Amino acid sequence: MNNPSVELPGLRVELDKLVYRHGGEELPPDRPHAFIYYLTIHNDSDRTVVLLARKWVVEHADGTRLVIEGDKIVGETPRLEPGEHFSYNSYHVTGSDARVSGSFHGVDEHGGRIFVRIPLFELEIPPR
Repeated sequence: MNNPSVELPGLRVELDKLVYRHGGEELPPDRPHAFIYYLTIHNDSDRTVVLLARKWVVEHADGTRLVIEGDKIVGETPRLEPGEHFSYNSYHVTGSDARVSGSFHGVDEHGGRIFVRIPLFELEIPPR
């Protein structure tokens, strides 16, 4: 039987900045709105962790939901000792306003499965 993943107290995610960009040939015509997000994962817990995967949930204004899961975080498996942090940026593209949340998953120094929630943030397309 697998041990369940637990939310590790002291491990937290902070949205540092959210930047909007419209259009461009590299964006799909049905999703011309790009939101670049900057996150920092802080390890204020008492143990070392290795983050191995991520899960994003994007809830669009029209009620559709997109779940994105995968190994690594921007191609990395950050190892964070107590007091350390990991910062990165990435993006979501959308055709409508959306609400985004999720989690990062990994293991602690004892092999226990852990996760940390990504706080909810809004992708609001500015009026033109």
